[in-house]
Amino acid sequence: PKKDQFGKLILLLRCKDVQIKDLSLIDSPSWTLHPVSCERLVIDGLYIRSSLKDGVWADGIDPDGCKDVRINNCTIETGDDAIVFYSMNWYGAATPCENITVTNCRLTSSSSAIKFCDGNMNAIRNVTIDNCVIRASNRGIAFMNFDGGVVSDVVLSNLTIECTRRDWFWWGDGDPIHFNIKRRSEVHKSIKPADDKNPAGKIKRVLITNVIASGYGSSICNGHPDSWLEDITLNNVHLTLAHDASAAYDKSKHALVFQKVKNLKLKDLSISWEGQYDKWESALVVEEVQGLQIDGFSGSSFSDKAATIRLNQVDHATIRNSTTGGMQPFLSVEGAKSKDILLTGNDLRFTKVPYQPGKGVPAGTVRLENNVTGK
Repeated sequence: PKKDQFGKLILLLRCKDVQIKDLSLIDSPSWTLHPVSCERLVIDGLYIRSSLKDGVWADGIDPDGCKDVRINNCTIETGDDAIVFYSMNWYGAATPCENITVTNCRLTSSSSAIKFCDGNMNAIRNVTIDNCVIRASNRGIAFMNFDGGVVSDVVLSNLTIECTRRDWFWWGDGDPIHFNIKRRSEVHKSIKPADDKNPAGKIKRVLITNVIASGYGSSICNGHPDSWLEDITLNNVHLTLAHDASAAYDKSKHALVFQKVKNLKLKDLSISWEGQYDKWESALVVEEVQGLQIDGFSGSSFSDKAATIRLNQVDHATIRNSTTGGMQPFLSVEGAKSKDILLTGNDLRFTKVPYQPGKGVPAGTVRLENNVTGK
């Protein structure tokens, strides 16, 4: 293995049948606990703390190419990411990080509380995270894939997420949910595209269910032009976008945005606003998506000039059993490639316009069936 130049507090290389339990790990100079290529690892009852301002490299727990891992009953308060999953080649060939459960944890981070890391050359898969509290974090759940690997078969359930924007540089903007696929050369301009040998990675088969989340930044979920997100489901998620009038800046515009996705399902999703901000617009924006199901949505846009749900270049969508409390248009559709959109069984009594077509949208793109309107 290469020399570890970062000064990690605990580094485990290729270990089996390890239990780390009931420890307090305080003020690590860099990553606190970094298991690499370990099997059958139990991490239980840890208290990990570093400065939320000065612990700029002090990740909490970073499994890297490990399998059969249990992380339970931990409290992590750290200046960098709290729990991060890697699949990198720093200590040998990159191996999958897989078969992992995280339960009953409380996480606070000045970066991301839970991160499926940009450092993924092979795979991160078969991960469940349940019954956890995230509070005072700069970003809640982050899927960031920059090195060509695959993230797949992930379930995140029964979470409360509270995000607060930090006033110094970090990835994140007080956003509860974040997806992003890029090539490393698109992130670091010092790397020439011709020297970047890894293709765009993949993120697929992700379920986020039973979540209450709030934050000061838009939740933005982007695929890549060469690798769209696949089979993403949000179920029973309540999302609140807030504004702090005393903050030096606010970049938020829409509450929740999806771009470049194949097979997106949003069931029992509710979106609300907290405070007043004149730049806010739509509750939900969906762009370049093939296969969209929205069932049981509730919410309204913030701006009188914006639709509650905005679709752009969406192919094959169904919106059903949904409601809005605003007078703004419920749905707007843009893009010449938008087609086969059905609006059915929705309660639209309080909106003036159920559907607003944009320029270039072919006639017959949207069908309205069995909706309740105020007319």
